Amino acid sequence: MATLSKQTEHLRKDKRLKKVIDAVGTIKNSKQEDLYYSLIRAIVGQQLSVKAAATIFARFLQLFKNQYPHPKEVLKIKDKTLRAAGLSYQKASYLKNIAQFSIDNTLDYSKLKSMKDDELIEYLVQIKGVGRWTVEMLLMFSLGREDVFPKDDLGIQNGIKKLYNIEPVNKKDLFIQMDAIAEKWKPYRTLASKYLWRHKDDKN
Repeated sequence: MATLSKQTEHLRKDKRLKKVIDAVGTIKNSKQEDLYYSLIRAIVGQQLSVKAAATIFARFLQLFKNQYPHPKEVLKIKDKTLRAAGLSYQKASYLKNIAQFSIDNTLDYSKLKSMKDDELIEYLVQIKGVGRWTVEMLLMFSLGREDVFPKDDLGIQNGIKKLYNIEPVNKKDLFIQMDAIAEKWKPYRTLASKYLWRHKDDKN
């Protein structure tokens, strides 16, 4: 793992991103070794604002002993109870899918940490309700992987379009231009993405 200062120094070579880094300041990396918990939290927070996600997740945790959603307890809880906590029936089913996968396979950090990014994505998207974007968030914010670039994220797309003044003609063209811009960020595209998100949020 490269130090934060080494990663930042590398990203500063991109003059446009350097302005963002100077404006935003230091962004610390995070790591959460409980992958099961991280996946559950990611599903609860999908398509919600940060504030709404935090509120509903807190309500969800209150449903369990010691405020921890053990897989067997998640499988036992009624969907209408989860619905009352603010979760859709679809999300309720996704949470149960994660719980069942955890029991049938494994979400043990010690067993999965050696997987490469693409291997882990392929492994986890087997779970219905868990897509590539969700796993990329896990790689970035839970596993602390340094070179993840979530191209499908709308915030990243809009951030790059604004910062680099690009006007792609279609999605394919957008991805080509995004890849070209992000090439210079390697092998620290995770931190670059975090700066794009923070810059977007600060502008709102």
